[in-house]
Amino acid sequence: MKEAILYFTYLKKPKKVDKMGKRIIQRARGKGGPRYRSPGHRFVSKIKYGFKKGEVVDIIHDPGRDAPLAKIKTDNKEIFIIAAEGLKVGDVLNVDGEAKKGNVLSLSKIPKGSFIFAMENYPGSGPKLCCSPGTKATIVSHEANKVIVQMPSKEFKSFNPKCLATLGIPAGGGRRDKPFIKAGQRFYLMRTRNKLWPRTSGVKMNPVDHPFGGRTKPGIPMSVSRHAPPGSKVGSLASRRTGRKKKK
Repeated sequence: MKEAILYFTYLKKPKKVDKMGKRIIQRARGKGGPRYRSPGHRFVSKIKYGFKKGEVVDIIHDPGRDAPLAKIKTDNKEIFIIAAEGLKVGDVLNVDGEAKKGNVLSLSKIPKGSFIFAMENYPGSGPKLCCSPGTKATIVSHEANKVIVQMPSKEFKSFNPKCLATLGIPAGGGRRDKPFIKAGQRFYLMRTRNKLWPRTSGVKMNPVDHPFGGRTKPGIPMSVSRHAPPGSKVGSLASRRTGRKKKK
């Protein structure tokens, strides 16, 4: 009987314990996947200025952005652009037409002091700058081969006079003024945008989950080599200097 028990215990192999930690958040985000996928894929449309004249037939919500979009119907196609404040269904928009809110004009034709948004980086690039709700840039001056624009950051930048922009302010301003009140509302907002929330600090994790985890004393440097493996490439990557700057 003892021999049979010994025989069966010999057949039972010990389970392998996986000592490897799971992928850290930075690696998981880099790999991609449903959790980290941007909601922008739900609405497939490129915002562009490829029309001369069109009528606004609808104003819709785009899951990939905060500002609403105006659906413009031209003679042979439909185009989406970022809607300006005060735009409504039935309005007729022109490119390089009169200087009124919602119209698209070259920077050289926009009066000095006007508010603009959805600017092009270079002629033909499409709307790239100041596309968030409520943001706006200001035309400062017209010069020989450039137009000076003050950005929302108060920085002055020069653009090609042929770059297109929309007059006015993007619709949807004040969206962030309403408080969340409770954590559940914030949770569902982050869930629709596929954001990982709430975020856990690296120093609060275990050593197997994050390079900063398990620390019991302060003062350990956060700098890491640019050539470090992906699992440890967190913190200050190839930092030239760290710490607070001394007041002069």
